[in-house]
Amino acid sequence: MSEVTVVEVPQWRGSAAPTSKRLREGARLLAGMVDADRRVRVEVDDDLVSTSAKVRAALADLGGPSLRPSFETEGLVVTAGGDCGVELQPVAAARKRYGHRLVVVWFDAHADMNSPASSPSGAYHGMVLRALTGEGPEGLVPDQALRPQQIVLAGVRDLDPGELAFVRDQGIRHLPPVVDAAALVRAIEAVAEAPVVYVHIDLDVLDPQAFESVGSPTPGGLRPGELLALVTAVAERFPVVGLGLMEYEPSRKEDQELLSELVPRVVAACARS
Repeated sequence: MSEVTVVEVPQWRGSAAPTSKRLREGARLLAGMVDADRRVRVEVDDDLVSTSAKVRAALADLGGPSLRPSFETEGLVVTAGGDCGVELQPVAAARKRYGHRLVVVWFDAHADMNSPASSPSGAYHGMVLRALTGEGPEGLVPDQALRPQQIVLAGVRDLDPGELAFVRDQGIRHLPPVVDAAALVRAIEAVAEAPVVYVHIDLDVLDPQAFESVGSPTPGGLRPGELLALVTAVAERFPVVGLGLMEYEPSRKEDQELLSELVPRVVAACARS
């Protein structure tokens, strides 16, 4: 099994949820559930651009004294957020290293593909995946953009009109909310030869009947066992080069107990890949 590094980023100001301050504790708890060889905690600022720069620096430091780009280090980097805006720098670092081989599998109830012009809330956590394609707020876009075709939406079931138009116009692969593992593998294979995968998990991809501790619960989601089976299917077929765990707002003991079993198994599956 690969060496595992967990990077804790308790960012909450990118979220539109009224309970978003809970994300700070959620990041701490998620990071603690990861059986890690190394642990890094990023102190966040009120300003998202400043925090993003700190995350970028922390990821670069994982490469050693020479400050090589993130993911040059051997092993799996797990980023524990915080709101989904945290994912900008981890995904950007993977894109920088792996280029067009990278496939981002976005397990989420939401596409996070609004632009500053289309966003109903103005919250960055609903823009971050669009920003990764090069269109976002100043200071919160990557140096090297993802091609939209490098994205696979999995479990996404709540899209704003602007997001629906972007997904359609850009030909982004959008699987049904009830995801079939074989279809997910085929969608990844269709992106590139010898693909590598970054797995993003916003915990609101889970059905609220099974897991409630998120700021934007959305009916019709995955069961925990289904999510684990999908991640495992991906990890058995492709190298997983990064994993993001986002949007946990602790509110119920039952949900924490569920995650304390689910998170180590998801991380272990990715680390074995």
